[in-house]
Amino acid sequence: MNRMKLFFTMSAIIALSVYGGEGYTQSTPSNASAEKLSLLLSYIENMYVDSVNSEELVEKAIIHLLEELDPHSTYFTEEELREANEPLQGSFDGIGIQFNILHDTIVVVEPIQGGPSEKLGIKAGDKIVEVEGLNMAGIGVKNNDVVSKLRGPKGTKVKVGIERKGVKQILHYEITRDKIPIYSVDASYMIAPSIGYIKVSRFAATTVEEMKKGINDLKSQGMKDLILDLQDNGGGLLRAAFEMGDEFISGDKLLVYTQGRSFPREDYKARKGIPGSFERGRLIVLIDESSASASEIVSGAIQDWDRGLIVGRRSFGKGLVQRPFQLTDGSAIRLTVQKYFTPAGRCIQKPYDEGKEDYAKDYERRLQSGEFFSADSIHFPDSLKFQTNITKRTVYGGGGIMPDIFVPLDTSENSRYFSDLLRTGVQNDWALTFVNAHREDLLKKMPKVEDFIRDFEISETEMKSIIELAEIKKVPFDEKGFKNSEHAIRTRGKALVARNLYENEAFFMIINDLNPAARRAVEVLQNGEFEKYSLDPKNK
Repeated sequence: MNRMKLFFTMSAIIALSVYGGEGYTQSTPSNASAEKLSLLLSYIENMYVDSVNSEELVEKAIIHLLEELDPHSTYFTEEELREANEPLQGSFDGIGIQFNILHDTIVVVEPIQGGPSEKLGIKAGDKIVEVEGLNMAGIGVKNNDVVSKLRGPKGTKVKVGIERKGVKQILHYEITRDKIPIYSVDASYMIAPSIGYIKVSRFAATTVEEMKKGINDLKSQGMKDLILDLQDNGGGLLRAAFEMGDEFISGDKLLVYTQGRSFPREDYKARKGIPGSFERGRLIVLIDESSASASEIVSGAIQDWDRGLIVGRRSFGKGLVQRPFQLTDGSAIRLTVQKYFTPAGRCIQKPYDEGKEDYAKDYERRLQSGEFFSADSIHFPDSLKFQTNITKRTVYGGGGIMPDIFVPLDTSENSRYFSDLLRTGVQNDWALTFVNAHREDLLKKMPKVEDFIRDFEISETEMKSIIELAEIKKVPFDEKGFKNSEHAIRTRGKALVARNLYENEAFFMIINDLNPAARRAVEVLQNGEFEKYSLDPKNK
């Protein structure tokens, strides 16, 4: 460690040695250590050749100190902490819209159901051109500008001016801000006859209740089997993870346990005598290299109890538990205090001994090793082998959850041209413009999303408009790339139009055509392959 970094590390302890969190017995550094560090900072403040910003030095010290511990212990300013907590709390205060900035104008993609904007009659496609009498169009408005002006404490008011298609004058609304829900379940629909599909994007305070509602709705539509999609789900609240596991695993079985140097082992079990929403029926969980933490707790418990099949690619490998600790100025740290273990005793945390930079290169290493394309490229030492609790199948720890059925990364429709369309948001802008121009006609012809999926296709005229918009955004046409990715471009374009016309789950009903893991899961449930695996027969 260089001298500057050593200083940062030592001086941070002054801030961290005094303030902690609740729920544990705190030990403090020796008086000599505390006095030494305090004296060092005093020398710098009073005698250093140039003036110094002590607050900034301490903040940098905290950041560098945490980097020396593990990759997931982090520091948050007061504002960063508030923003980070919103998705986990399941709500924020605001006016209740999803928006995009299109042609330097704020466009309402969708008013959030039950929010204050929907209650006042604000509609998808409306353009917010004024806020508190100030012009908001054509001024280079950014996402942060929109958030800062439209969000605010519950009960406060904001005046907006709206342009609406077919209405000549600007419409003025006074919106009373309220609690706006942040949903965790992005989609819940019947992906095939008798097979339900639920996409969960995060583990927050409301996640399990949202999922239970989705399961009950799907059961009413004839669902017998369930595909739970946790791909790209980076985790969230530990409580939401074991409560979700409880919905699938019966009895008082162990779901996960945590243990740390300063914390005794804590067992989290299913609730005996309280049936979960899907304890019987064939279950498949989808994971990939971006499924982490809480996603791995759920998939690990389901795998360890032979409750269902895990389909996809090896998960991220985050088996560390962070706990928040408040500092004096409203900032906080999330400090790793425990490791978590699956019911079979697996800690799925991947190694981090070589530091944060090396840890961040894990994705690149997996790609270069061929892991995303072949399960044979993945090798676990015997020390990381475990057995499932019921049928004694071999499973692995120490580096994510290894799926029962491997699905390689599909790059067959990739191209630099398609990647550039995604990077520049060309298709998002095109879809929003197209829907705003044709919303009424489209909904009249296709009032239900099922009608849209069956009847709508992107015409050659509209495809030409996508290509022209890409040119404007400095994405030159690449004929070879276009031909290779045309199906993916058309599918994604159709999915984006559906999202703007109907609701979020309409997007997944279409885009899952490009989801190899979802397609493979349906195949496994339909072709009899599921029954060939050694799973607990009581759960069928």
